[in-house]
Amino acid sequence: QVQLVESGGGLVRPGDSLRLSCISSGRTFGAYVMGWFRRAPGKEREFVATISRSGSSSGYSDSVKGRFAISRDNAKNTMYLQMNNLKPEDTADYYCAQTGQPYYSDSYYYTQDQSAYTYWGQGTQVTVSS
Repeated sequence: QVQLVESGGGLVRPGDSLRLSCISSGRTFGAYVMGWFRRAPGKEREFVATISRSGSSSGYSDSVKGRFAISRDNAKNTMYLQMNNLKPEDTADYYCAQTGQPYYSDSYYYTQDQSAYTYWGQGTQVTVSS
């Protein structure tokens, strides 16, 4: 049974930084593409960042590019999202997600397509306010 557990959210001021973590259990973490998504109050869930199974490639939404950094430590079954220069518009519940299928033959593949992600965490809240 796959479980994803996020942590690291909180209340911060504009310009501050936070690091989110997502711990995975239940299957071989390093075989799967991972992603971060968020849902702001009253809005649809949106893509934030994604990382290949090896960690060698990644992609970002335009709204966070240059401010956020996704990474993973396959030895620790953990993915991270370093968020710098946070803005009020970053306020949202942040979810980590894992693809349903493994990508053993492709260390560089990643995807922002939400339909490719089968497993989701319960979310961690990030509030950016002065």
